[in-house]
Amino acid sequence: MPSSLTIIRQRRDRRDRARRSAEGRATRLGFGCWFIVSALTAVVILAAALAYADLTRDLPPVETLPVLLDPQNGLLRQPTRLYDRSGAHLIAVLAPEDAPRRFLAYPQIPKALIDATLVLADPGFWEHPGYLTSGWRDPDSHPTLAQKLVADLLLWDEPPAPRRALRERILAAQITARYGREQVLAWYLNSANYGNYAYGIEAAARLYFDKSAASLELSEAALLASVGQAPALNPIDAPQAAEGRRLETLQIMQTMGLIQEIPLLLTPLPSIQGEKRTGGRGIAPAFTSLALAQLSQRFDRTRLERGGLTILTTLDYDLQLQAACAVQTQLARLAGAFSAEGPAADGSPCEAARLLPTLPPGVALTNAAASALVLDPRSGQVLAAVSDTRPGQESAHLSAHPSGTLITPFIYLTGFTRGLNPASLGWDIPGGAIANLDNQYHGPVRLRIALANDYLPPALTILEQMGAENLRRIAQSFGLNLPADGASPASGAAFSPLEIAAAYGIFANQGTLAGQAISGAPLLPAAALKVTGVDNSLWLDWTTPQFTPVVSLQLAYLMNHVLSDETARWPSLGHPNPLEIGRPAGAKMGLTRDGQNAWVAGYTPQRVMVVWMGNVEGAATLPGLSADLWHECHLWHALTQYAVRDLPPESWTAPAGIVKMDVCDRSGLLPTAACPNVVSEVFISGNEPTHADTLYQTFQINRETGYLATVFTSPELVEERVYMVVPPEARRWAESAALPIPPTTYDVIQQPPVLPDVHITSPSLFADVRGKIKISGTAAGAAFAFYRLEYGQGLNPQFWTQIGSDVKAPVAESTLAEWDTSDLNGLYALRLLVVRADSRLEMVVTQVSIDNTPPQVAILYPAEGQVFSRAQDKQIAFQTQVNDAYLASVEFYVDNVLVGKVSAAPFSLLWQASAGNHTLRLVAHDRAGNEAEARVDFVVAR
Repeated sequence: MPSSLTIIRQRRDRRDRARRSAEGRATRLGFGCWFIVSALTAVVILAAALAYADLTRDLPPVETLPVLLDPQNGLLRQPTRLYDRSGAHLIAVLAPEDAPRRFLAYPQIPKALIDATLVLADPGFWEHPGYLTSGWRDPDSHPTLAQKLVADLLLWDEPPAPRRALRERILAAQITARYGREQVLAWYLNSANYGNYAYGIEAAARLYFDKSAASLELSEAALLASVGQAPALNPIDAPQAAEGRRLETLQIMQTMGLIQEIPLLLTPLPSIQGEKRTGGRGIAPAFTSLALAQLSQRFDRTRLERGGLTILTTLDYDLQLQAACAVQTQLARLAGAFSAEGPAADGSPCEAARLLPTLPPGVALTNAAASALVLDPRSGQVLAAVSDTRPGQESAHLSAHPSGTLITPFIYLTGFTRGLNPASLGWDIPGGAIANLDNQYHGPVRLRIALANDYLPPALTILEQMGAENLRRIAQSFGLNLPADGASPASGAAFSPLEIAAAYGIFANQGTLAGQAISGAPLLPAAALKVTGVDNSLWLDWTTPQFTPVVSLQLAYLMNHVLSDETARWPSLGHPNPLEIGRPAGAKMGLTRDGQNAWVAGYTPQRVMVVWMGNVEGAATLPGLSADLWHECHLWHALTQYAVRDLPPESWTAPAGIVKMDVCDRSGLLPTAACPNVVSEVFISGNEPTHADTLYQTFQINRETGYLATVFTSPELVEERVYMVVPPEARRWAESAALPIPPTTYDVIQQPPVLPDVHITSPSLFADVRGKIKISGTAAGAAFAFYRLEYGQGLNPQFWTQIGSDVKAPVAESTLAEWDTSDLNGLYALRLLVVRADSRLEMVVTQVSIDNTPPQVAILYPAEGQVFSRAQDKQIAFQTQVNDAYLASVEFYVDNVLVGKVSAAPFSLLWQASAGNHTLRLVAHDRAGNEAEARVDFVVAR
């Protein structure tokens, strides 16, 4: 048994072991916690370091500020200047005057201006480290002067975001620590925007007070400080608002103890010595605005205005001068000053105005305005732009105006993309949803003639066949966004001259859009070529155009061939007319129904010229603006003649896939002997007509009765006449036009009485037959010898062909013969002759219509395997070509389900699209029982 001492010693050993074990566990736990904390701290430090490194990556150096704002050589001392494309002519300066800006050093800046600026813009300027942590989540908040400097001059090209806000504060702290608060304040005041292109206090003081900023009085300083916070509320553009803000500034300064004298609050508004000016030459305000608007898509607008840049524009200086003075001259003449030709803006003669014709006596347009634009379609560069101009004044922006019939080419183009062509037949007749502007109608016309002369019913018919959605999609690819309710041929959809020129420029450039990706896709016409800094650094280069195909060469050629067809315009414009310039030129007039807008969009392969004339005051009427006076056409003619004077004449060469062939005018089908006029037309290969004309047909008429002759009419009374065969819907027009209508009634001369022993019972008179037919009847009677059956072509055959051989056995009400008509087509006479033993001859005649030709049918649209988008193609216009003189009906089946039946041309159907794989089957029937079908497979994707 262990002793007590042993027991005590064992207990003590166990306690020591337990204590050492607990201490070990605590040590290990403490080490583990220390390791975890250390690791987390390291991760946090590493993450913070990486975040800071990312935040400061590519951070602009603060040394940039002295380079920009050095009083002697700062890059921003030079204002931004815009030059013409040659670089030889200054067209605008983004400053109150064309001179280097003057920067004031801190000691030269009046204390009143410093105090007024700080109480409004940065009250804690002398205490904070250059930035405030508050507001960093708001990327548009710049609460300190240092932050404003950084945002305007160092980070102007970074998009607003919290990351930029943090970088802004880092740089603000750096410039404050490195250059000091006085320098930061001087830099801010020498670069702040004070409105009207006045950047810096010296420019602002000289603009508004005609004095140096160093001499500003308290009241003037308060005004400038308030303008610096809201440049648009300056004493030139908003004098009352500027006065109110000036008084508010003085009150704040008085409240903060910066001024003591109460009467100062009542100081009147300082006398404003300056006037609104930009330093430019003022020759192209609309063009300048366009160029700056486009560049503002790439650069911050205030950065462009702040200075230090040279902008080489696309402007043709001489062409701009001539366009502007030609517009002014035409307007002045229309206002009554018939000897109003004046010099161009630079004092040179206005040669373009000399190309304007003399106005007829009594013409006056006192409310008229006009605009014009010239574009190079091959480069997409704007060469001249004159916005809405009244005598003596021009708007600074290109305005949109109702386009009227100027959009009709895109309706016809939509049809051309789906199988129509310039030779296709259109009906210019009354009774539709839209009337011609002159309320005159012309009946059947080729689409070429309808487009060239603005006959609107054919355009409306095409629009209804193709669907407004297809037109909108085509127009959108040309940069013309038609509203849902603005797709009418005479719609009020409004577009600017630039949009119109860009759209027609695609035709001029053979289906290809040229321009620049100014604000992303699609391409747009450019007004700038190059932007460089005064240190020759390259900021932007648009000298090389980009290209996007819009329509095929073949479709563009069709449109150019029609729009440049001078003879096609003669029915409405006569010859000569202002759209003829002595070289190939496409041209299209556009009028609105209210007569307040008149356009001409025309082009050669090298230039596009667009002219608008109308009323900008909203008068109820604009007397004298009509198609028969052509004021806008004369202006377009003069401008075009001048724009192309030094360019060689060019035309559009037919690409592969274009064929020419003779067709009958007006149907566009193959000419026949009845066709009165044969013309040459152009087609995309595969779309040529394959059938003879049916618009003009020859009829045999009894000249005494005027009815259709039959084989029973005496030959000496029969004569042939050619008639235009119009559909029922055109009958009213034909009657109003005194057009001869072919008779529908046959000659009233009675058929000889039926002989009991000689007659034909089947086929009946004028029956429709085909193939092998049985001829039934009677050939018998006393002294019967034999009978013979013959047939001859036409209403009054000159030659007869025997059927079989003579039959010597009589037949009574039975089959006389079997007649194989498989090789025959048309109207035939069938004659039965019975010869008697005493040589007497008895004869009976009937007429039949033989049709052994099935209808010819083809599906023009959709194409085999074509894929549609359900989102874009809510309706699909099925387009077909069906030819048969005796056509009865055409049936449309989608997936073997009948979706429509048409019995008269045009044989088209608008189908509400549904997603899936589909088969379109077309079945055509004629009166004789022949039928033909065609089918295509297509897909409508979801």
